[in-house]
Amino acid sequence: MATVRGCNLPDELLYDVQNQIWFQELGDGNVKVGMTAVATAMAGRLVAFTPKGVGKEVKAGKSCATIESGKWVGPAKVASGGTVVEVNEALVATPSLANDDPYGRGWLLILKPEAWDAVKPTLIPGTAVAAPYEAKMIADGFAGCAA
Repeated sequence: MATVRGCNLPDELLYDVQNQIWFQELGDGNVKVGMTAVATAMAGRLVAFTPKGVGKEVKAGKSCATIESGKWVGPAKVASGGTVVEVNEALVATPSLANDDPYGRGWLLILKPEAWDAVKPTLIPGTAVAAPYEAKMIADGFAGCAA
């Protein structure tokens, strides 16, 4: 697992560094989507998670959910378009799960992606994500995740 400035970035995931989103292929053609530890640390404690509903279409590069913390409100943008298959209802009920466990219980939703074979090569594998994330943290002036 890569650790950049105290932020964990698991090797087995694929990353959209610009939008601070991770993807996990589930083996059934669907992908699980979540926010990185970097994103949750930058946002602070999440207080609301409002996802698109099951069955809704999401366009590539557009929001699949609105995330809100005490200091930030914004979209969770996905690199792949597709249809929402499942929403993490536990995260709707307790948004701070994304802060406490961004790669486990804090996932956002499951997407049936469109054109995944074209999108996947644009994502960065976890084994190669450390340098791009270091560069993003420098660009964003982000010191790192709290210990």
